[in-house]
Amino acid sequence: MPELPEVETVRTGLAPAMEGYRLTHVEMRRGNLRTAFPHDFVARTQGRKIKTLRRRAKYLLADLDSGETLVIHLGMSGRMSVYAHGKKRRLGDYVYDAPPDGAGTGKHDHVVFETDAPARIVFNDHRRFGLMALVDTKTLEQDKLFKGIGVEPLSEDFNAAYLAKVLSGKKTPIKSALLDQRLVAGLGNIYVCEALFRSHISPKKLAGAIAREKLAPLVAAIKKVLKDAIAAGGSTLRDHAQATGDPGNFQHYFLVYGREGLPCKLGCKGTVKRIVQAGRSTFYCPKCQT
Repeated sequence: MPELPEVETVRTGLAPAMEGYRLTHVEMRRGNLRTAFPHDFVARTQGRKIKTLRRRAKYLLADLDSGETLVIHLGMSGRMSVYAHGKKRRLGDYVYDAPPDGAGTGKHDHVVFETDAPARIVFNDHRRFGLMALVDTKTLEQDKLFKGIGVEPLSEDFNAAYLAKVLSGKKTPIKSALLDQRLVAGLGNIYVCEALFRSHISPKKLAGAIAREKLAPLVAAIKKVLKDAIAAGGSTLRDHAQATGDPGNFQHYFLVYGREGLPCKLGCKGTVKRIVQAGRSTFYCPKCQT
């Protein structure tokens, strides 16, 4: 599933073709993804202007001038591809291709948005684990999708004091605690592994037992790895693609994730080990991370 950097990468790629523009045509090519589309989805979105395009946790949020927010979750395999009408051209900081023949009519192209940028945005999801919803913008944080979600890790609210508060007394491993979306929004398996490695903390250590002096370095490592991954376009291991269709590149810079049996990159002469925690693979160096 795309994690925060992948979703943020998609958002920045969509923004030049969507933010500030009107949805001139909306085509819904099936009735549901992992849940049914909202009632009158096309009527409630077509003709509406997208005031802002933002992200909350692993969700894309398009605030419409109707007072509703179009909520998009990419699921396991969802992609949003932008095509410039007419010919290949630049919008903002991105260069988009002209739509190839059949763009938006493929078997797994489930939603097509046209904007007056002009551009075509195609939502493709071959596993159909994605989601689209329409929520009142003013009460978004109280909606069932967002109620109880933790702070954004790239915000100023995510700091050592906050982490000390939410981890206090927790008897779950720190890896599991950081993946808890009620504590921190948007963190996923890859980047938690990488951040714990960078901060020399064992993923097996109990969250409530992390020394106070290690929390600030952990916060810094989380923020840095997320920013590095966003700058690299996210990580493409299977399905992730940027809005231009290009793959992400951060997978080429993993320090620990997916490196089972390989030497530690810090030169400690340790070997990267893989364990399973809560059904997910965890990669770490037992010698560096204590």
